[in-house]
Amino acid sequence: MSVFSVRGLHVRYGPTLVVNDLDLDVDAGQIVGLIGPNGAGKTTTVDALTGFVPASGRIILDGRDISGLPAHRRARLGLGRTWQSLELFDDLTVRDNLRIAADHDTLLGAVRRRRRTAAGSGDPAAGALEVFGLADLAERFPHELSQGQRKLVTAARALAGAPRIVCMDEPAAGLDTDESRALGERLRALAATGLGILLIDHDMGLVLEVCDQVVVIDFGVTIASGPPAAIRTDPAVIEAYLGNAARAEP
Repeated sequence: MSVFSVRGLHVRYGPTLVVNDLDLDVDAGQIVGLIGPNGAGKTTTVDALTGFVPASGRIILDGRDISGLPAHRRARLGLGRTWQSLELFDDLTVRDNLRIAADHDTLLGAVRRRRRTAAGSGDPAAGALEVFGLADLAERFPHELSQGQRKLVTAARALAGAPRIVCMDEPAAGLDTDESRALGERLRALAATGLGILLIDHDMGLVLEVCDQVVVIDFGVTIASGPPAAIRTDPAVIEAYLGNAARAEP
């Protein structure tokens, strides 16, 4: 059984059905892409999975139905996420942004952990900083970083909470080609440690290169699902999203 399993996910905004009967699975060490045109329902799906918008359907994490749990309890059980809007604390250093994410209780608990760390009892953010190549930026503030670096901090912060599954919403947005390639290498390295990743991104080169499986949605409905090679040539996907550029891919 998959570590993370979603069955029959529905999300409504008033009378509008935004996500319609979505199924997906993410296993340990697997990267699953969720793609689709603008407005297809991708971010809404992540919001529903992580408990930030109401939804119906079943969401199973490590064999436990978490569908009715609030967002903070889903996070404590091992479901992490990133945000398109970054949501960094501008008055905290990069290291302290990650330390807050590593605390599973409250902001006050994070402050206490910071004091314990200063006293020499270990730094829960250090591993995430190393994985994303941010160790040299640990004492800088978010406003001192480039947009690409800020995106990496957001991804590292999700990792600092030690999730079993992490939903990454547009982590490559704002990255140049080299930064996106480096991000892909880091994601594959993370998956190799057993982390499951649900990746939402418009960078098709990244998605088709790093994902094991891809789910394509349009107007909230799944139109294709399978390995990247099959998605690349699926007529419904080409028509709805990839366009003629997909035909030119080797």
